[in-house]
Amino acid sequence: MPDLKQIVIVGGGITGLTAAYYLQKRIREEQLPYKVKLVEASERLGGKIKSVKRDGYTFERGPDSFLIRKPSAARLVKEAGLEDDLIKNGTGQSYILVDKKLHKMPSGSYMGIPTQVSPFLFSGVFSVKGKLRAGLDFIKPKGKQAGDQSLGLFFRRRFGDELVENLVEPLLSGIYAGDIDELSLMATFPNFYDLEQEHRSLVKGLRKTVPKKKSNKGKKPSMFYSLKNGLESLVDAVEDKLEPGTVVKGTGVDHIEQKDGHYHMLLSDGTVIQADSVVMATPHFAARRMLSQYEFMDVFKEMPATSVANVALAFDQSAIKKDIDGTGFVVSRNSDYRITACTWTHKKWPQSAPEGKALLRCYVGRPGDEQVVDLSDQEIVDIVLQDLKKIMKITKEPEFAVVSRWKNAMPQYAVGHKDRLNHVRAKMEAELPGLFLAGSSYEGIGIPDCIDQGEAAVDQVLSFLHQQR
Repeated sequence: MPDLKQIVIVGGGITGLTAAYYLQKRIREEQLPYKVKLVEASERLGGKIKSVKRDGYTFERGPDSFLIRKPSAARLVKEAGLEDDLIKNGTGQSYILVDKKLHKMPSGSYMGIPTQVSPFLFSGVFSVKGKLRAGLDFIKPKGKQAGDQSLGLFFRRRFGDELVENLVEPLLSGIYAGDIDELSLMATFPNFYDLEQEHRSLVKGLRKTVPKKKSNKGKKPSMFYSLKNGLESLVDAVEDKLEPGTVVKGTGVDHIEQKDGHYHMLLSDGTVIQADSVVMATPHFAARRMLSQYEFMDVFKEMPATSVANVALAFDQSAIKKDIDGTGFVVSRNSDYRITACTWTHKKWPQSAPEGKALLRCYVGRPGDEQVVDLSDQEIVDIVLQDLKKIMKITKEPEFAVVSRWKNAMPQYAVGHKDRLNHVRAKMEAELPGLFLAGSSYEGIGIPDCIDQGEAAVDQVLSFLHQQR
């Protein structure tokens, strides 16, 4: 029997883990002569997915959920045997902090864009002037066809600065942890460009395309899934399904070189392994470092990655005298606060805190204030508590606080991102056949987006190796 061809996956975040799992599944089902190795530089798999269990609380240091409407994550949960552990988020009123006051998020909006006019007309979030400017969306012509533009430019042109800065920007930049005046429209929300081109008015376009709620009464439908034992339980379950000997932890890849139709990979412990195909499931800057001899990878030098931090705070509910009936709030960038958002985790995920306890999760590190991430834990906690006490009457110190820092962890899809990525992939296909990019640096940062990219890499690898047979 000939030697098995080896597929090496670099990076053990959810993208690489997905690729490893589905590759091995396909290899078994189709009896393919391939083997899989996953190499991870840290001592654990999962990347940004990291759960904490403490004193009866369960919370996340990274992402806390994934979208129900994107099916790949729930599908992986079922593959891992955790379907019975899926939980939906509790729903309730969400808020926007503007001018030192919590305002109810206007109903009938999609990513901050109105789909119903009256809730916005009566909202205290906007001035009369701001409302009139936003209303010009109904009569403004559609923009000229363009290759790409910033999210900020696009939405300011449609709605003016006030709606963008008080509502759209906190929601969208909260997802990407970046500056919407730098982020690419076509790499993040190309659907908005398509709506404008087809319907001229974004509001009219959303009215026609966003599914209407069956009734205004009753509970809002849940939009997110999580797992009752934390999202890291998915990482552990998928890892357990991998074949013994698949994963190498605590070992990075220093350099990748193509030789004699194979890839020779120099590991951080000095050993060299050989691969017939490679999935680079790493951040863009790490991929560039491993392939530094290829000039086309230099485009990733200019691609920034921002740093953010979050703080989980546990309280006895008696410590919060001004309780808010809702699941959290985002902060207008015109407000004098350093937190960017706060989730009332015990309300969003009721099983996350013991009875009679409250769990808040606050975020810091807005554009222009990234240095906050480098402060000590206590300094960050003090900043967060100072802001919270202006909004909610908190009379006691937290039972505990857990600070999570994510340095250079949020890749920024700047204007032109898709064109640059397509250029790199075309060069790779020509010069590095069988080597593929996947992960949050490329085509989406959410958990389902990363899983989708892991699945796509499986198809790419198997198609390539099939052609070599």
